[in-house]
Amino acid sequence: SQAVNADAFVEFRVLGKGGFGEVCACQRRATGKMYANKRLNKKRLKKRKGYEAALVEKRILARVHSRFIVSLACAFQTKTDLCLVMTIMNGGDLRYHIYNVDEENPGFAEPRAVFYTAQILLGLEHLHQHRIVYR
Repeated sequence: SQAVNADAFVEFRVLGKGGFGEVCACQRRATGKMYANKRLNKKRLKKRKGYEAALVEKRILARVHSRFIVSLACAFQTKTDLCLVMTIMNGGDLRYHIYNVDEENPGFAEPRAVFYTAQILLGLEHLHQHRIVYR
């Protein structure tokens, strides 16, 4: 468990944005492995009193080890951001598949919906087994 900083990663495209920052695809220079880097802007965290929530998220991600939930690979901070580097799930987020895959026909057929629902339930079950309640 060595100290890690931003120089250990090469950042690629933005995967998503949120109230405190954004998530970018990144690659570990030493191994070539891909991750998702959630960068939380320190000023926004302070302004919106989000530090405690960020630390809770970090602790939960570090405890979770499931095929259906991203987990924490490492965390570090820069001058402006708190960074949570997580395993990456290929395929994009569910909202993209619901609305953008077929814009004329949003959603998907029942067998595909059942498949995604099962994955979500397995992830929630894993959280509950670790006494973590997701909002």
